Amino acid sequence: MKVDVPKGGDPVLVMEREFDAPRELVWAALTDPAQVMRWYGGQGFENPVCEMDVRPGGRWRHVMRTPDGAEHPLEYVFLEVKPPERLVWRTAGPAEGQGGPHDNTMTVTLTAAGERTRWRLVVEFRSHADREAALGMGFTRVLGEGCDKLQGLVKRR
Repeated sequence: MKVDVPKGGDPVLVMEREFDAPRELVWAALTDPAQVMRWYGGQGFENPVCEMDVRPGGRWRHVMRTPDGAEHPLEYVFLEVKPPERLVWRTAGPAEGQGGPHDNTMTVTLTAAGERTRWRLVVEFRSHADREAALGMGFTRVLGEGCDKLQGLVKRR
């Protein structure tokens, strides 16, 4: 996983990798709740709840359980859905508009590369401090481990 934390400018974080699977399979794994429950989060994480209405304005309600048993309810709203190429969502619910490392907008772009897929995630934070807090909490590590689980899921097909 390539991680870019640009200095100065907008408070963004860019993560890129390739999946050994066609773009349509990676798209399905990003947008099908039954599949998202299998890969979302780092090693040892579980996802007892995942409900997704994948359309602009649709909601994504998710509960992520960390290895220590703590549960973290998450809620997002989809802003853009362009299968199988682009998916954009932002924080919804209690954290919306209040700042903090969990209040962000995420854009995933999938590019076909033969039988492989290039994945690019851009996370837009409300401030540089929020981005730094997310990095300090292990955001990129957890996301990278989740992407490793996603790779295992799509490669088995």
